[in-house]
Amino acid sequence: MPIKINYKNNSFKRSSNNLVLFTDEKFSLSPLRKYISSFEFSYVNDLLKTSDLEKNLFIFELSSKKKIVLVSLKKNISSSNVENLGAELYGRINYGKNCEYFINIDSFFGKHKDFIGHFLHGLKLKSYEFNKYKSKKEIRLITINIIGNKNKLLDKQNLKFKALEDGTFFARDLVSEPGNILHPDEYAKRLRSLKKNGLRVNVYDEKKLKKLGMNALLGVGQGSVRGSYLVTIEWKGLKNNSKPLAFIGKGVCFDTGGYSLKPAKFMEDMTYDMAGSAAVVGLMKSLALRKAKINAVGVVGLVENMVSGNAQRPGDIVKSFSGKTIEILNTDAEGRLVLADAITFTEKKFKPKFMIDLATLTGAIIVSLGSEYAGLFSNNDKLSKELINAGNKVQEKLWRMPLNKNFDKLINSKNADMQNINYVGGAGSTTAAQFLQRFILNKTPWAHLDIAGMAFSKYGGALNSGGATGYGVRLLNKLIEDYYE
Repeated sequence: MPIKINYKNNSFKRSSNNLVLFTDEKFSLSPLRKYISSFEFSYVNDLLKTSDLEKNLFIFELSSKKKIVLVSLKKNISSSNVENLGAELYGRINYGKNCEYFINIDSFFGKHKDFIGHFLHGLKLKSYEFNKYKSKKEIRLITINIIGNKNKLLDKQNLKFKALEDGTFFARDLVSEPGNILHPDEYAKRLRSLKKNGLRVNVYDEKKLKKLGMNALLGVGQGSVRGSYLVTIEWKGLKNNSKPLAFIGKGVCFDTGGYSLKPAKFMEDMTYDMAGSAAVVGLMKSLALRKAKINAVGVVGLVENMVSGNAQRPGDIVKSFSGKTIEILNTDAEGRLVLADAITFTEKKFKPKFMIDLATLTGAIIVSLGSEYAGLFSNNDKLSKELINAGNKVQEKLWRMPLNKNFDKLINSKNADMQNINYVGGAGSTTAAQFLQRFILNKTPWAHLDIAGMAFSKYGGALNSGGATGYGVRLLNKLIEDYYE
């Protein structure tokens, strides 16, 4: 839904329609008396006496043309809670015809840094919708006017929030596209367009990948009429040649499971099996837009896992970019094959400070953690703690899962260096991560985020209205902001 934000310098007028005011946890009205009329004060005060004050937000309809919205703020409120309140406001006013609201920032009594920025950030994240393929679109506009003496948002702060929103929305757009539109050929084309944002983009097509020996990645895509690609996206925000931070994403644009065919029910959801790559792409766009003071690289493997006379078979053996051989026992365990080549390539070519990969990798992680946490697997305690802390701050939570050499026996193969699944059963997410860890050759700090339960939401969340969530963009941006920038 289109949202227009205005910062008005004019003094507050009590006659303004649809007024948003901030109050304390007890909804104390006395400090707000100067912003509303005596009648409005008495009317709202009487209604509050019979209301459930455990709520965060009340809307009082005074007439067909005016509402008063009271937003309750706790002491020492966190940035994520401020964003939730902004999102909740959007959810409550997103109906009917075009509407206009006046947010009186002077009624804010706290000391929270960038309060209005975080409040509007949550509101805008919640407003996202994907309707480009609807022939009849409901065109409405919500206008938000920020009024009062404290309504200034510094240009630098505004740029930071806008860059993060643009990156998150770009990731959501990519995940929302149907498979017949966003196949690997089209995806690679769209990534080339990021050059205009100051990013260096290199596309490795099948011919180049064959020459490099990326047979694990190529094997996944060989059954499709579309091409397979590895794309690198570089951002150089520092003048020195310091080691970059590396982010790697699984980009399976559609996943049938190959000959290990998925059940027909819900296979349509497999358009979002490229959400890990979308998070990496959205992050890189955000870093470029806000001119982040960091060197970073995003690497995404783009394939389509299809069934055809040329598709990979169960039992095939491929030689990966690392030189290690893999026996393909299940063609639906394809994401780890794409990431295997991408991880080794990233480590060899860029020699990064750390590597973080994101992938909708296993259904087992959804069984473990549902849609509340992404699974975190890592060979580095420091990086793990930083990721968990960053995730808690932006409501993109992580739960660390185990890695241990004892799991290796479950993926050892009699016919090759390893097999791509554990046929004994159990520990599906851990053995997948243990598989990926084998392709780190130089002990680079590494984390694997299994985001299968977080990338897409059927019912919506605090900061999204259902569909693609863009999970990972804000998490990784926060990691960079707090620890590496």
